[in-house]
This record gives sequence, structure tokens and C-alpha cells, in this order.
Amino acid sequence: MKILTTASVAALTLAFATEAMAVEWNVSLWGTRRAFTEHVEKLAELVAERSGGEFTLSINYGGLSNERENLDGISIGAFEMAQFCAGYHNDKNRAITVLELPFLGVQNLEQEVAVARAVYAHPAVAAEMAQWNARMLMTSPMPQYNLVGTGEPRVTVDSMNGMRVRATGGIGDVFASVGAVPTSVTSSEAYNAMESGVVDSVAFAQHAHLSFRTIDIADWWTENLNPGTVNCPVVVNIDAYDALSDEHRAILDAAVDDSIAYYLENYGKLLEGWEATLTEKGVAKVTVDAAEIAKLAANAQPIHDAWIAEATANGLPGQELYDLTVQSVAANAPK
Repeated sequence: MKILTTASVAALTLAFATEAMAVEWNVSLWGTRRAFTEHVEKLAELVAERSGGEFTLSINYGGLSNERENLDGISIGAFEMAQFCAGYHNDKNRAITVLELPFLGVQNLEQEVAVARAVYAHPAVAAEMAQWNARMLMTSPMPQYNLVGTGEPRVTVDSMNGMRVRATGGIGDVFASVGAVPTSVTSSEAYNAMESGVVDSVAFAQHAHLSFRTIDIADWWTENLNPGTVNCPVVVNIDAYDALSDEHRAILDAAVDDSIAYYLENYGKLLEGWEATLTEKGVAKVTVDAAEIAKLAANAQPIHDAWIAEATANGLPGQELYDLTVQSVAANAPK
């Protein structure tokens, strides 16, 4: 019979304690690893490194849920962290859809981060997310969307009449205001929709045109339409977050800024190579005349006003959220 010494008992106790302290979170993303997910990848790297491997994030691309159901998965604790886009289910996250209004005037990714953070910090956002047992962790900043399309370029407001476009949220609304027909197929479905002719054009940021291959079958890309962007937060399950040790929670929170900084640096490199990508793919870069953009932008304010009215009718401080967004855009404008 093997006799356990005091030292061996202590070693076993330490081993069990260490195992008990180890925490692994499941993270639900979609598609493939790309510029849009690099902050989550960096977060996982930093959390593991700074916790000495005691706190890890297991990142899954579509293996846990699809993008439209990530918030539902968070609500029931199916996984601890997830990314989603507000435009996929406006009724579940009405407050943050203010960030998807068209022509807000955001000029770069740093400004996009600052504005999103200001809105995420509003009590109404926290309360609405809490209904899904979700807590905002960080945003996924994206450049202003632009169109790729097939056939003749849609560079005038008149040519957009009847255009079938993959566009969600406020971007879809502003295209609809000039007679276009928006559809909100997911990013993963956009290529097939474009290839089969279900849509004539797709509104994405650059990374998504690359990742979801819409650029591969496009004839043209608008370099300066810039009607707006979508907002895609990363959230955590509140119960899981609260269950973290103080040390692990502090590590997670502190890693957010570093992860966002890495994301911005990485996305900047993608943008630097965009011209070469267009040339390589044989996609024509088209410029929309300022007068045509002004015509489209003129329809933005009624969409903004309608958002305020609808948000207020749904019990949200619509005017307050809108004013916060506009003020944050102005306060964080590039110098």
C-alpha cells in the first residue's frame, strides 16, 4: 500500500486547487478569423498570458451558434462571450441601433470607438443588455460602409432606384429612401445572394468584402459614398462575468484597451493594402459626386427623427441617446 506523505498530500491539494481555479470561456463568433475579429483573438492571447494560463478563451467560428442567435445564446448561458451586430435583430438591442443611423459624420475608426464607448456607457444600454443577461465588453469598430456591385456602377441617386442591396439598419433605410430595395441577409449569405442575382450590390466595410468574397465577383466599388456603418459589440454573460475572481475580472477588463489598440493597428494595415487588392481583383474604383452624396444624405435626418420617435415609443430615452451620439461624434472628431 502506498503511503501518502505530508508533502505529497500538499502537492495533490495544490494540483486540485490549481485545476479548480482554471477558467475557460467559450466565445461565439462567425465566419472565419479576419480583421473584424482580431481584437477578440488578441483578448484571448492577453488574458491567457496575464493569467498564467488560468483564464482562457476558446474562440469558435460558427461552431456554437449563428450570428443572429449569439445574443440568445448569451442570455441562456450557452457560452460566456459573443459578438453580434445590432442590425441583425433591432428589436433585441434598440438602444445601440442609434450608432447605425446613416450619415452621422464619423470619419475614422478611433472616432468610431470613442462614440461607441460613450453610448455603451449609457444606463439605458446597460439595462437593455441586462434583459439578455449580457454586459457590454467592447465594440468592433468598422469603417464607413461602401458598395460593391455588378453591372453598371450605381453612382447617382437616380441609378439607385430599384437597386437590390444587401444593407442593414440605417444604411438600408437611407438606400430605401431613394427607391433601392434593401435586404438584411447575413454577411455569410451575401456572396451567394450577389452571385445568384438576388442582390445587385452589397454594403460592407473593406474587411468583410474580402472575408465574405463579395469583392471576388464585383465589377466596381464606391470609394467615398460612406453612408454609415454597423455596430457590432462583444458582450459577456453577466453571471459568468460576476463569477470570475477579482483577479481574472481585472485582467479581462484591462485587456480590452490593448485589444482595441491592436485591432486599430491591424485594420490600418488592411486599409493601406486596399488599392492593391482592387487592382488584383480587377474591381473598378468609382467616385460618387459630392452633389449625389448630398442628395442621399438629405434623407438622413427624417430617418434620425423616426429613430428617436420609435425609441421613445419603446420606452427608451431616444432623444437623449441620439444627442449623446451626435455630441460624441463632434467631441471626438479628428483634429
